[in-house]
Amino acid sequence: MSAKKVLIAEDSSVIQNLTKKILQFQNFEISTVKNGKDVLKALENATFDVILLDINMPQMDGMECAKAIRALSDSTKSQIPIIAITGNAKNYTDIDFKNVGINEYIPKPLDFDKLVDSVKRWTAK
Repeated sequence: MSAKKVLIAEDSSVIQNLTKKILQFQNFEISTVKNGKDVLKALENATFDVILLDINMPQMDGMECAKAIRALSDSTKSQIPIIAITGNAKNYTDIDFKNVGINEYIPKPLDFDKLVDSVKRWTAK
């Protein structure tokens, strides 16, 4: 069985590196980008099993990015589960997240056990 592929979109290198290490330890194959535009570029060349998406990123934020992913013409890529990671979810409601196509959100500071559980749950489908 090949490793499940996770795309981490996070502009904080510290959080990105920590998340990457923890998920690699769980045998996930990790790709990382720093903003929403790079997520869309990554999707041009690859498919992922799940996308971890920071909401506050430069150039294109997570909400815009999630909308753009859901609008992709490739039906496999447009359906990739999206887990939002955000330090200020208070600005958004569950309905806001749902409306742009985000499947779940995890607040910062990250609970890495919860993150691993979520990634495993979404990639088990």
